[in-house]
Amino acid sequence: MPIDNHVITNTKSERVRRLVELASRKHREHSGRFIIEGPQAVREALTWQPDVVRDLYVAADGDATDAAFANATVASLAGLAMGEGVYVHKVTRSVVDHVSRDAQGVFAVGDLELCRERLSALPETPRPFIAAFWQVRDPGNAGTVIRSADAAGCDAVVFVGDCVDVFNPKVIRATTGSLFHLPVVRMDEDMFFATCAARKASVVAADVYGTEQMPPVSLPDLVRQGDVLDGAKAVLFGNEARGLDDALLARADVVCSIPIYGKAESLNLGTSAAVMLMTLAMSSRIERM
Repeated sequence: MPIDNHVITNTKSERVRRLVELASRKHREHSGRFIIEGPQAVREALTWQPDVVRDLYVAADGDATDAAFANATVASLAGLAMGEGVYVHKVTRSVVDHVSRDAQGVFAVGDLELCRERLSALPETPRPFIAAFWQVRDPGNAGTVIRSADAAGCDAVVFVGDCVDVFNPKVIRATTGSLFHLPVVRMDEDMFFATCAARKASVVAADVYGTEQMPPVSLPDLVRQGDVLDGAKAVLFGNEARGLDDALLARADVVCSIPIYGKAESLNLGTSAAVMLMTLAMSSRIERM
């Protein structure tokens, strides 16, 4: 079976040093590897894209050879990995914590180029539902919106312009495994709009104010009208601080805003994406909200 019963204990070893370096984009690109932290993300990677996973590291209950797994969760993941032919390494809890404080006893190393290739293929669906995000810089936000798009049944996520690296460990952790469920593609602005035109997808720009030429339609009104929602669509969200530029709003087919019924000034990106994407997903499955 593909398991090394010798427990890795030295936090200063060459192997552990290289694992720690995967937090850096430069080292990820150089090594062609990336890190997947935590039980949920690891489980989804092993379930949906097992050939992307190269090695699994799990916490052992002690440092003796043949030490038991630290708990039932990591034991289950080790069994899943071995069933897929993934090599399993036992490490001490101190090694796990040295690599990542958020790993909860387990992390995996993935093949960067293979995963990137898998993520970059847009599905040839007749009426694609795409979630797009422009200049998203915060890793937690990027992971959260991927998770929201996955929950809403989107066919793909597109990061437009200068966005955070989706292989940043914080992004992957925030997706809780959704990164391995659907395509996640990077495009510049022109390629995004050209792709939407080629797919005959209406671009719905999510923006509070819109422009004088493109005032926003409220989300409930957009759902009632139904015209834009019946076909292919791409919902474009803006930067966390600045929203969408006027030049981008001018290229959209419609601008849509989420109404605020209480005293809050606005919603953050993660909440806005969840509300709008789930609303559009539900409205496409029933005649009326």
